Order: sequence, then C-alpha cells, then structure tokens
Amino acid sequence: MTIKRTLGIGLLTIAMSGALALPAAAVPASMRIVGKANPPIGHYEFCKTYHDECVPTGGDTGPAVLTQDSWKSLLDVNYTVNSSITPLTDQDIYGVEERWAYPRTVGDCEDFALLKRKMLIDRGFSASDLLITVVLQPSGEGHAVLTVRTDHGDFILDNMRNKVMLWSETEYTYLKRQSADDPGRWVKLQDGRATAVGSVQTN
Repeated sequence: MTIKRTLGIGLLTIAMSGALALPAAAVPASMRIVGKANPPIGHYEFCKTYHDECVPTGGDTGPAVLTQDSWKSLLDVNYTVNSSITPLTDQDIYGVEERWAYPRTVGDCEDFALLKRKMLIDRGFSASDLLITVVLQPSGEGHAVLTVRTDHGDFILDNMRNKVMLWSETEYTYLKRQSADDPGRWVKLQDGRATAVGSVQTN
C-alpha cells in the first residue's frame, strides 16, 4: 500500500468516525423504491453467462451494520479497483455497444461495479446489500455505480471518484438498481431530488 493511498484511507476513516457517531435521525434516508424496472440489457446478458450470481441467495437480510472495519473495506475495494482498472468503453474493448463483464485491466463503469461487488462479497458482505445501480450524470449520460446498503445509509462506490459518498451527496439522478431480494431483478428508484423514468444506456 502506498503512502498516498494510506493517507487517503486514513483521512476518510477519520471522517467516517464522525459519521458513525451521528444519531439515526441525522442520517439521510435511503433511496426510495417505487416499483419494478426492466434490467439493463447488459445485465440480462451477464446473468445468462453468470447464472449463479443472479439468483436469490436467502433474501433481503436488511442493511449491513457499518463498522470501522467494514468501512475500511469499502474504501480499500473502491480504491483498489479504481486504481488497477483503466476505464474504456465496451465499443473500444469488445466492438459492441454494451457488454457487462469482470474486468482484468480495462473496463466500463458497470464492469468496475461488478468487480467491486464480487470483492466485497468475498470480504463477507451480503449480496443483498451490494446493488448495481443505474444513474444519470448531470450531462444526461447514463452511468453505473455500486450501492452499498448500510444502517447509516446507502453509500456509492464509483469509478469516477475514490471518495465513498452517501447517495444523497452525489450529483446523480438515481433511476434503478438491483433488487435486494433477487439480484436478477431490478427496481425503480425515486430519490426525491428529481424525477426520471425509463431505461438508459450506461457508459
């Protein structure tokens, strides 16, 4: 681990120490689910290849309890994937418009999210708390991030930043994400800050 990386994680851990001490009433609400949604075509095709990763595994056990150790895991996984994978479009990698896959050296935004999800499951997080999420950037472009549900709110792991933020602190409009009950199904979101409907292409 580099000195720069250690300092970065250390500073964010200090910031999280304060957040963990906040009373429940001060924590922003989690994303609001308002119905069912169609899965992105890329995830639909991904599930045909990785069927075992898209079937229910015991249902929703509730948001993860966020501890200092689990917070450090979020920071470490987010930084590790962001720093080891080079962003590249599916068109550039595979010659197709949309393909979801685990990245090795290069990947699209949803590939980053897939790898982070897998790594966090390997560290003991429940799959029901690790939900790939489709958002709109302020530019109107589609994007994919990983939502981590916790008892302190929904946190976002994003390939565009190493900082792990609450969903409500980001500039995105949240459209839909995987269901906590069934990773092969998707639900529509309404975050209360803007109304956006329909499917979008992730970049």
